[in-house]
Amino acid sequence: MRTKKNFVLDTNVILHDYNCLKNFQENDIYLPLVVLEELDKFKKGNEQINFNAREFVRELDVLTSDELFSEGVKLGEGLGRLFVVTSSVPATKVWESFPIKKPDHLILAATEYLTDKYPNVKSILVTKDVNLRMKARSIGLLCEDYITDKVANVDVFEKSNEIFENVDPALIDRIYSSKEGIDLSEFDFKDLIHPNECFVLKSDRNSVLARYNPFTHSIIRVMKGKNYGIEPRNAEQSFAFEILNDPNIKLVALTGKAGTGKTLLALAAALGKLTDYKQILLARPVVALSNKDIGFLPGDAQEKVAPYMQPLFDNLNVIKRQFAANSTEVKRIEDMQKSEQLVIEALAFIRGRSLSEMYCIIDEAQNLTPNEIKTIITRAGEGTKMVFTGDIQQIDQPYLDSQSNGLVYMIDRMKDQNIFAHVNLLKGERSELSELASNLL
Repeated sequence: MRTKKNFVLDTNVILHDYNCLKNFQENDIYLPLVVLEELDKFKKGNEQINFNAREFVRELDVLTSDELFSEGVKLGEGLGRLFVVTSSVPATKVWESFPIKKPDHLILAATEYLTDKYPNVKSILVTKDVNLRMKARSIGLLCEDYITDKVANVDVFEKSNEIFENVDPALIDRIYSSKEGIDLSEFDFKDLIHPNECFVLKSDRNSVLARYNPFTHSIIRVMKGKNYGIEPRNAEQSFAFEILNDPNIKLVALTGKAGTGKTLLALAAALGKLTDYKQILLARPVVALSNKDIGFLPGDAQEKVAPYMQPLFDNLNVIKRQFAANSTEVKRIEDMQKSEQLVIEALAFIRGRSLSEMYCIIDEAQNLTPNEIKTIITRAGEGTKMVFTGDIQQIDQPYLDSQSNGLVYMIDRMKDQNIFAHVNLLKGERSELSELASNLL
């Protein structure tokens, strides 16, 4: 039988996951009063954290009673109780080490108070703030990150596609000659691969780029096709085009460092499928630099976010430059922009919309939480394909890391689904200088 624990929640845990109260099993949860005061500041706005704050406050309102401050409120079957801790509790260690009474220190004080009050029960501060965890440890308080949605193994993001050696050359010949491919059962690695996984098959005399098609249960050849003027420069990019072009794959993840072509490939594939979708939507989260709120920047909403969207326009310009300035292809792209058949905008602007018959590309998805990823995907209507791109080593959100961001969470949860595919791009193709900088600096 497990020993019951007390968990003290920081505000950032709630803003990360408004359903967090359900994820602590039979343990009791304590909310410092200052956390509720901080949540109140986040209730207004259209970002995911604002939505999370409002949802949590609504749930708390259902539970509210005088017992929150004394006996606690039962959270449900198999769950512990919820308590609120006032800001006036004694905490000698905290105030000796951190005399300034700011929210972080009041949360620490609540943790120390519970540690002293219940010496036989572990009282643990749960926060996504690394600095606050360091402060807690410095005065002997127990603390941990919120790990409910953390992915344990991220090794997949450090390697490229699988290469299967010593394959029977006759099998490879048959893959080349058969449009339908060869049944998976004929291969020794049938238990090692996921749906839509791409790989290289090699024998002593031939090789082939291949993919496992879960809809036909067969290994098929991956062609090195061109999309709207963009030609794949390596096997990884050919694999990316393979899954981006397949209408049966509704959800795609492209990961890789800067310069590997993630967004460019996704956009080129979308333009190559113009007749299959009513609209192409490119969006990315706006992550303000140096904690500068975009609300204080000059201009209207579109002008405020324009600098953050520029990388998407840069990729579009790369595609345009594959053709003559007065070509049909360039004119088509410009007409699509004017008619809003091709839209580039901040991710916040698509919240609440139903995305039907669209080719949606969500760039910089490593800066999204698991809840945000879920919110976006659940907007997908009939005939919509969603592509998430990102570099899990370039995270700009302070409370996310390579194991807890929404992109890796989605890949981990979806990897065995037939309508999902993931390709990890390792080789930089932007330029020799870009690749050198990415590897050495």
